[in-house]
Amino acid sequence: MSVVLLVEDDLLLGEGLVKLFTQAGYQCLWVTKASEVEQYWLQADIVILDRQLPEGDSLKLLPQWLASKALPVIILTARVEVNDRIEGLKAGARDYMLKPFEHLELLARVQAQLRPLGESRLYVNDLELNLATQQVIYQGIDVTLTTKEFKLLSVLIQKPNRVYSREELLNQVWGYQSFPTTRTIDNHILHLRQKFPSLVIETVRGIGYRLRV
Repeated sequence: MSVVLLVEDDLLLGEGLVKLFTQAGYQCLWVTKASEVEQYWLQADIVILDRQLPEGDSLKLLPQWLASKALPVIILTARVEVNDRIEGLKAGARDYMLKPFEHLELLARVQAQLRPLGESRLYVNDLELNLATQQVIYQGIDVTLTTKEFKLLSVLIQKPNRVYSREELLNQVWGYQSFPTTRTIDNHILHLRQKFPSLVIETVRGIGYRLRV
């Protein structure tokens, strides 16, 4: 059973999320203060982190917590500015959600973050991607991709709803030694959108891209 660590000081919201995760088959550990996080961090498989806690901005402590154990972190925040989102990703978060949000969407994002990376076949809507054979089937038809297009699509599809910066995608798909430009990412995203029009590959202004499911 996967363990969700919920860090949220809103009691009504916290009670609802505990019920949500418990009914979905997760063990949910709920704390309301940053000072309580450390004692449960090592037990968790994923963390849902409210950014604004009674003690202040939780981002200041996130790198310290991640240093003890690397975990996927989804930030909950009422801050809508792009710079606030960028700060969260730079601090080590995998994803973020703006308050208010739909509980089922948060659950879907948790499930996506916890999906085993070793799965050889991945499915999104009417697309099937086979990591072992690098075969892509879209609406029942085989689609030919370049090596970089396949790697880029596989990164996005393995973590749907996760926001990737252009720099992250360059590193994971091309590697820093290749020295491509961020414009390279934009062009490859355009090609994927053209080949798979039903996929929702969103541009996150000022950050990068995500595959919305």
